[in-house]
Amino acid sequence: MKQFLIFNIFLFLSFSVTSQVKDVPSYTPKNKQETNEDERLLFMIEGDSTASESIPLNEIVILPNIKFDSSLKRKKYLILARKTKKVYPYAKMAADTLSKLVVELETIKKKRHRKKYIKRMQRFMEERFTKELKKFSRTEGQILIKLVHRQTGRTMFDLIKNYRSGWKAFWYEKTAHLFNISLKREFDPTNVYEDYLIEDILERSFQNDVLVRQPPAVKFNLFELIDKWKTHDPTPVH
Repeated sequence: MKQFLIFNIFLFLSFSVTSQVKDVPSYTPKNKQETNEDERLLFMIEGDSTASESIPLNEIVILPNIKFDSSLKRKKYLILARKTKKVYPYAKMAADTLSKLVVELETIKKKRHRKKYIKRMQRFMEERFTKELKKFSRTEGQILIKLVHRQTGRTMFDLIKNYRSGWKAFWYEKTAHLFNISLKREFDPTNVYEDYLIEDILERSFQNDVLVRQPPAVKFNLFELIDKWKTHDPTPVH
C-alpha cells in the first residue's frame, strides 16, 4: 500500500500540466579503512554555481565539511546521502517531464487528442518506472516529495489538486498520513536543517559528477544557509 501510494502520486505529478516548465562530511576516522575519497574540501565562488578543489585567485566562499562528533551521526548522514542520491533523478525526471509535456500539449488543439497523448505517456511511465518506484521506502518517498517541490516549485498536493481535483488531493493526503508521508511537504533548507543537509548532499554530488545538476525552482541563498547552519548539531532526522 505504501509503495502503491508513492507510485501513484508520482504518476499524477508526471502527467500534470500545471506551471513550469558535497557527499561525505569530515570525520576523523579511527583507522585508514574509514577514510573516504569523497571527504574533500570544495570551494565555491560567491555568485557562481561551480565549485573546484583548487583555490582560484579571486574571492571565494568555502563550502565547509560538516563535522560530526560521533560515527553514529556520520552514519545517519551517509544514509540520508544514499537516499537523496537515489531519489533525486526521479524528481529531476518529473520536472523535465512537466516541462516537455506542457510544450507538447500546446501544439495539440483537440481535447481528445490531448487526453490520448497523456494516456500514451502514462503507459510509457508505468512500464518504465513501476518496478523501481515500488522499491522506495517511506523516508525515500518523503524525500522524493520534497525534491519534487525543489525542482518544480509546487507541492505534490497542489499538483494532484490541479490535475485530479481538490477532493482527490484531500484523500491522497489523508492516506499519505497513514504512512507519515505528507504530500504538502515543501523543500525548505532555510528553516529545516535536514533540507539543508539534502541541499549540501546535492551540491557536492553535482560537483563530483555523481548527479546531473538541475536548477531548483525554490529560491534560497546557499552561502547564507552555510553561515546559518554551521553551528547546528549535524544529526539528520532520518
